[in-house]
Amino acid sequence: MASCSSLFFVLFVFCFYSGVIPSFIEVACEPTTKAQFNHQSMLMCAVKPKENIRNLKIILVVWRKTGLENPVAVFDNRNTKPEYKKQQGYEFADHSLKTMNVSLLISNTKLQHEGEYKCDVMTDSGPATRTTMLKVTAKYNTPTVRSIDQKDIPNVHKTLICEASGGYPKGQLRWFDENKTEWTKSAKLTENKRNDGLFELSSELQLLTGSTFSEYTCVVYNASYDKEDSASIVVNNPSRLSKIKTPGSAIIAPVVVIGSLIVGLLMALLFFRRRSQQNRRLSTTPLMGTHHEVSASDPGDDQTTIGGVNGKDSMA
Repeated sequence: MASCSSLFFVLFVFCFYSGVIPSFIEVACEPTTKAQFNHQSMLMCAVKPKENIRNLKIILVVWRKTGLENPVAVFDNRNTKPEYKKQQGYEFADHSLKTMNVSLLISNTKLQHEGEYKCDVMTDSGPATRTTMLKVTAKYNTPTVRSIDQKDIPNVHKTLICEASGGYPKGQLRWFDENKTEWTKSAKLTENKRNDGLFELSSELQLLTGSTFSEYTCVVYNASYDKEDSASIVVNNPSRLSKIKTPGSAIIAPVVVIGSLIVGLLMALLFFRRRSQQNRRLSTTPLMGTHHEVSASDPGDDQTTIGGVNGKDSMA
C-alpha cells in the first residue's frame, strides 16, 4: 500500500511540475523499434538540453505503456539515493542515468510487449515527454512440404501441403514451379493463431492430372514481404520420369531407336536380296533349258538322218 502511495505521489509531482515549469530540455527517442520475439530489445531515448547547461540533473523518469495502469519503470532521484521501481522484464539500460541515457530495456521480448510507450522526464532544468513504438516480429520456422495422392478428387492426382509456424505478424506462403512461375493463386492458405500469439500457416496446392512440372518450391514470406525460408519437393510425374529420374535415359532411348532402324534396314536388304535372286533364277531358267534340248537332240537327229540316208544308200 505504501508503495502504491509513493508511486502515486511521484506521478503527481511530475504532472504538477511539467505543467508549471518551463523546459530547457527535450527527450529524443527512436520513433519505432523493431524487436525479435524471445530476444532482448531496447527503446532508445536520451535527454538533450536545448541550451548549454552544465551539470544537468535528472530528477525523475517514468516509463509507461499504453493500456497498462501502472508504469513499467520508474527512476526517482529526489532523495540522496536513487530509487528504482519496475515491473518484471523491464529495466533501465543505464542505472546511473549520468550519461542522460534513459533507454528502456526489455530482457525477453514477448508479443504483449508490443505497443506504444511514453517516457516522461523531469530534470532540474525542466520536464519533457516523448512517445515511441515497439513492434515485435517472430521469424517463421523452415517450412515443410509433403504430397498426398488423390483418388477421390476429379482431375487431381496429387495435393502438395506446405506448413510453417512460429511467425509474427501473419505472413504468407507462396508456390513456384521449377521455372520460377508462381502458382500461389491456385493454392488455399489456412492460418491459425496459437496461444502464444504466433501464427501457423498451411497452404494446399492441387496438381491436375497431366501436370508437366517436376518440382515445386514453397517460400515463406513475413509481413514485410521479405523472404525468410523455403522448401522444395520433387513430384514423380510419369510423363517426365524419362527426363528427370532415370539415369542414362537420354542415352538408352536413342540407342533403342537406332537399333530398331538398323534391324529394319537389314531385314529390308535381306528381303530385296532374296527377291533379286528369285528374279535372276526365273530369268535364266528358259535359256538353259533350250540350250540343253538342242545340244541333246541335234546329234541324235543328225545321226538318225545320216544313218537313214546311209541305210538307204547301203540298201540300194
